[in-house]
Amino acid sequence: MKMLVRDKKFYRDFFTMTMTIALQNLIVYGVNLADNIMLGAYSETALSGVAIANQVQFLLQMVVTGTASGMGVIISQYWGKRQTEPIKRVFAVGFWISLLLSAIMSAIVWFVPYGVMGLLTNEQSIIPAGVEYLKIMVFSYLMFSISNSLLGVMRSVETVRIGFYISLSTLLINICLNYTLIYGHFGAPELGVKGAAYATLTSRTVEFIASIIYCRFIDKKLKLRIKDVFALERSYIADFMKSGVPLLLSNVSWGVAMSVQAAILGRLGASGIAASSIAQTLFQCTSVIAYATGDAARVMTGMAVGEGDMKKVKSGAKTMQLMFLIIGVLTSFVLFLVRKPIISVYNASVETAELANIFVLILCVTAIGTAYEMPCLTGIVSGGGDTNFVFFNDIVFMWCIVLPLSALSAFYFKFPPAVTFALLKADQILKCFVAIVKVNRFKWVRVLTR
Repeated sequence: MKMLVRDKKFYRDFFTMTMTIALQNLIVYGVNLADNIMLGAYSETALSGVAIANQVQFLLQMVVTGTASGMGVIISQYWGKRQTEPIKRVFAVGFWISLLLSAIMSAIVWFVPYGVMGLLTNEQSIIPAGVEYLKIMVFSYLMFSISNSLLGVMRSVETVRIGFYISLSTLLINICLNYTLIYGHFGAPELGVKGAAYATLTSRTVEFIASIIYCRFIDKKLKLRIKDVFALERSYIADFMKSGVPLLLSNVSWGVAMSVQAAILGRLGASGIAASSIAQTLFQCTSVIAYATGDAARVMTGMAVGEGDMKKVKSGAKTMQLMFLIIGVLTSFVLFLVRKPIISVYNASVETAELANIFVLILCVTAIGTAYEMPCLTGIVSGGGDTNFVFFNDIVFMWCIVLPLSALSAFYFKFPPAVTFALLKADQILKCFVAIVKVNRFKWVRVLTR
């Protein structure tokens, strides 16, 4: 207990940042939940098709957030020293890497949408709905990349409220347009899947414009200008390649792995796809605080390392681990309580609803592990500068353990979907043993600033 932080400012900063980011993430997931509920009530085929198509959006999100996390690790240490010019140089590198990768994904989706859907599922009945959705959503990818790069650099310098306000406005726009365009209310045409895509595209456009306006005209910390985007320097590119790219690769690897997981579940039938979509969307909405702690931990740990205060680094890490565990238990409890009321909202078949309930019960167990290991590794360890460890740890657990066992379960042994789903989430428990040893040895501190 002596190692726990006693400074009230630490807890105030941690929970302010965590709750603001959590609310923002909740709103982002709320957009997906709104799509799922409204499409689920419209058609289970539409829900399944869009659920598979959204794996592409998820992979894009992993690319963008991975880049933001990579630059955020370096930026937070500079912010600990209150040096803004290096922050702008690091941002420029992350901005262009994110934009380039998003452009590549956009081109692939635009030219071979059926090929993309075919990789994710063999259910021919739902592929057309997914393609219909992708061909509209592709126009949002570059805007999504730019807005999230801007909001990412803001988050790294402790400006988190703007992300919440922008996300709240996009949620309201998305819900209103979903209701109008999916079902054809207020004299609008009934567009179904296309309506959901147009609604999300519109909300992403608003997010894009609002992010640019804030960073260009309102923010007083960095005062970003257009010229800053083009201020690329070799030394900062090298810094990003060394310390930022491992987090980008970790996120991309995880995103690809999630798509592979979706492909495994996608070959278990339409019910398995729909049940997984329901369960994981519900999990995302109830675990927003757990995920937000990772972002808060990364920024606060990075700032402490940047300040050069090792005592502050150690006490902060010890204290945050205890908070992670408490948050995990609470998350699991809430998920257990709300599972049946939320599942009943969906217009799903009895088989799908029962399978979704089983999936959620599995997630109730793994939620505690996720709430501890994820912020420990992607928050504390990566914020401390040891990003290579996070990358290799993810590779080993996901690609050498989880995916091979899950594939054997689904395709060779033909185990029930619930067994396969449990194996897909097993790493969330296994990583806890690595996290508790790694964090408490404190060999992850790396000074990344110049």
